[in-house]
Amino acid sequence: MSLYDDAVLVLKGYEGQGELRQAYLDHLAAHPDGMWKACGAGHITASALVIDPGHGRVLLTLHKKLRMWLQMGGHCEPDDASLEAAALREAAEESGIAGLTPLPGGPLRLDRHPIPAPCHWHFDVQYAALAPAGSVQTISDESLDLRWFAYDEVANVADESVVRLLEATRARL
Repeated sequence: MSLYDDAVLVLKGYEGQGELRQAYLDHLAAHPDGMWKACGAGHITASALVIDPGHGRVLLTLHKKLRMWLQMGGHCEPDDASLEAAALREAAEESGIAGLTPLPGGPLRLDRHPIPAPCHWHFDVQYAALAPAGSVQTISDESLDLRWFAYDEVANVADESVVRLLEATRARL
C-alpha cells in the first residue's frame, strides 16, 4: 500500500474533527502529490508528542526556524510505510530516543496551519509516542533546545495546538 493510500485510509477511519478531516481528504483527492513537500498547495505532515506517563511529562523541541516549543514532526518521506511510521521516525530523529512506541488507536488530532510560500499549508496528522523507561534525549540539528515539561507546564510554553494534543493524549491514556 502506498503512503498516499495509507493516509486516505487513516483519515477515513479518524472519527474526530469532521470538517477538518474532510478538508484533508478533499486536499488529497485534488492533489495526488499532497503527501509531499513539493506540493505547492500544501502537504500532509506527521508528528508525535513524546510522552513519559510514568513521570507525567512530555518532550518538546524548540523548533529552530519557528522558535516555538512543539511536538516532534515533519515531512513524509518516500520510505515511510505509513503516517504513523512517519510520525515515529520524525520523533526518533528529533528526540534521539530509540524504541518509541505509538500510543494505540491511531491519530489523536489533526492540525492544519499556514506556512510561508512557496507552500501554503501543513496538514498535520498528530500521534503520541511513549518513551521507554530510562530513555535519554539527544538534541538534533533541527532544534534549538529539547526539554521535558510536566503536563501542567505545557500551556505556559507551547501554543494551543500542542496543548490540545496533550489533552487528547492524556484522555486516551
